[in-house]
Amino acid sequence: MSGDGILDRLKREGRVVVVGASLAGLRAAETLREKGFAGSLTMVGDEPYEPYDRPPLSKQVLLGRATPEHTSLPRRRTIDAQWRLGVPATGLDMAARRVRLADGDEVGYDRLLIATGVRARPWPRESEAELDGVFVLRTRDDATGLERALAQNPRRVLVIGAGFTGSEIASACRERGIAVTVAERAAAPLVGALGGVVGQVAAEIQREHGVDLRCGIMVTGLEGDAANRVRAAHLSDGNTVDADVVVVCLGALRNTEWLAGSGLGAGPRGIACDAGCRAFDIRGIVTDDVYVAGDVARSPHPLFGYQFLSLEHWGNAVAQAETAAHNMMSDSVDRRPHIWVPAFWSSQFGVNIKSVGVPSMGTEILIAQGALNERRFTGVYGYQGRVIGAVTFDQTKWLQFYQQLIETTAPFPPSFATVDRRPEGQRPVDADFPDPSVPTSGPTVTLTGYSPADRRMTFTPAGH
Repeated sequence: MSGDGILDRLKREGRVVVVGASLAGLRAAETLREKGFAGSLTMVGDEPYEPYDRPPLSKQVLLGRATPEHTSLPRRRTIDAQWRLGVPATGLDMAARRVRLADGDEVGYDRLLIATGVRARPWPRESEAELDGVFVLRTRDDATGLERALAQNPRRVLVIGAGFTGSEIASACRERGIAVTVAERAAAPLVGALGGVVGQVAAEIQREHGVDLRCGIMVTGLEGDAANRVRAAHLSDGNTVDADVVVVCLGALRNTEWLAGSGLGAGPRGIACDAGCRAFDIRGIVTDDVYVAGDVARSPHPLFGYQFLSLEHWGNAVAQAETAAHNMMSDSVDRRPHIWVPAFWSSQFGVNIKSVGVPSMGTEILIAQGALNERRFTGVYGYQGRVIGAVTFDQTKWLQFYQQLIETTAPFPPSFATVDRRPEGQRPVDADFPDPSVPTSGPTVTLTGYSPADRRMTFTPAGH
């Protein structure tokens, strides 16, 4: 049968399984139907809910302005799928093309999309993590529990980790009038994502809003009372913080454990795939029937030296899912690459923070517009003589311009003058990112190197 005939048959009567009832999973399913796929479509999800939007969980939901039930994602079209919700995938047999589920069932596929995303990294000591009043924030149920705890007007909330999620939670606490302490092992909030120059601005903003911000500090242990409820946290400097609620914001873990032994190039850093979203196996050979999209994917990006990037970004999940679904239903000559420019936003303490590109690759930063001390500025990041990223604090209008500079690999520092460039923006300074080997609350873009396989293989030359 010709390639066209195989593709036509796939569209008419093929089986597609999407593991991950997520933003990426839903948008991929919609795109498959838009591309004419009329076969069976199965959506597998570990949560009992249909796909919902996560950004509001740390914003509107924690402020009590929306309920988790109202975060369901809008549908662009009917997808006519069989939903297997609340039943996690537990294994993959690539040879038999079957996905194993936690209830013992198996689902066969002709094409598989993995969009299992990430989960919150838990507090490392299980007995302390299980204390009443200790939370993470990733899922609808997490947000429901944490909002209920905040509604009880706790005396103090402790947030462990000052990345974007931790900072947004601290912001919600202050807006609700709740005392909050933030403990961050790095020198300032947001340094893993935006560097120390911008991080110092974020630190000043938090303190001005009444946050008890402790930087260069680690939480060494959580203490509970006789009722097994958290009451205090012990810090590395010998101090103790009394808290009724503790929120652990130590970054994310990629949901790849269920693929152990499958032969897929999956590990703690994600699932390696090519620019067309096709997964690699552990030998570095690309598969034709397994695709990856969203936070769990790590793919090479031509704008960033073909390094494998993992992007925890809303827009990336949508764009990558659409590309994966398109390629899944296309001949090789009609497939397209996923080369979306990373973009991210956060709202905290009344400030709108947006970024494009990969600031965490930058070694230098230039304040091209506005001023740091005014909390309204545009910072441009440079790497090896080219523009690699940009961030704005309440200056979104400039982002599209700098995205074009990133896409055209424009030189850094930018040669043009601007009407709003202050003396501090006349020359670049060290962006002051922490040593990447030291854990922080992390960038939203992770550089994961060049190798598509996470395990080492033994090479035996022919004839030996």
